[in-house]
Amino acid sequence: MRQATITIRVEPSLKKNFDALCEDFGLSVTAAFNMFMKAVVRERCIPFKINADNSKSKEEIRERAIKALAEMRKIVSENDPEEMSLENINRLIKEVRDERRQ
Repeated sequence: MRQATITIRVEPSLKKNFDALCEDFGLSVTAAFNMFMKAVVRERCIPFKINADNSKSKEEIRERAIKALAEMRKIVSENDPEEMSLENINRLIKEVRDERRQ
């Protein structure tokens, strides 16, 4: 049977821990991923629960978004929009995301 190759990137510590756990189970990493993929295809779902962060209400998220938009408008009005580099825009987006995660 022909085989396909999948390449993924993971943190080295995660790979090390996963390799060790698979070894404890008597499985290769390849066998573990094949089992996972077969379960997904068979059950037509991810075989574990994935949840969004529900710690904030929709209203809180909306208020934070409005605040972030107002702050960005203020920055734009204080600066020539032509002067905003992609680097500055990405920095602002990162700051808002970091604030949101707190």
